[in-house]
Amino acid sequence: MSTLSRVAREGFRLRRLRALEDLLGLAGYERVAGVDEAGRGALAGPVVAAAVIVDPRRPVPGVDDSKQLQPEVRERLAGWIRETAIAWSVAAGDAAPIDRINILEATRLATRRALAGLRPAPDAVVTDALPLAGLGVPCLPLVKGDALCHAVASASILAKVERDRLLAEMGLRQPEYGFAEHKGYGSPRHLAALAELGPGPEHRLTFARVLPRRGRAA
Repeated sequence: MSTLSRVAREGFRLRRLRALEDLLGLAGYERVAGVDEAGRGALAGPVVAAAVIVDPRRPVPGVDDSKQLQPEVRERLAGWIRETAIAWSVAAGDAAPIDRINILEATRLATRRALAGLRPAPDAVVTDALPLAGLGVPCLPLVKGDALCHAVASASILAKVERDRLLAEMGLRQPEYGFAEHKGYGSPRHLAALAELGPGPEHRLTFARVLPRRGRAA
């Protein structure tokens, strides 16, 4: 494929990814924040939420659902997103609050904190299927939002990159669990370490695979 063809295809893909924000802009919502989280299904570590208001004049080529991107690509895109966005913010909720209020409410709390960190504030919010009430601005929970909305996809990248960084730091403090490798998810190595060592301070004790006899399903 020629360079011109690749540029044209990426431009068309970005236009489709920007379509929702462009429509909301025509309706008067000029600062649309996309929000997403990383780590909701993990057995350990924080859930991290990110909020991004993308500058419509500076869309970042290559932005996509973070799960579809290689780590080195996510890192590079995260830098471009932070540099070009009108505003961006990240926030984390650790294992203790997750156990205390449950993972869904901890995700909502981290998401609200990320939104509160945006300057300027948004006049509309799009989430990846996460309903949020009482924001003071309209909120659209969009199923597969990270694949359908440029701002949500951008937020998914920032959240994933930040959480991976935090888990790498956890791995240095507690190398016996291999956090840097599996990022707190239930990989065979992680489950084997849990069976041998029991949970550590960063584990979510209300998740069934962490404490099978006492926990609830993750």
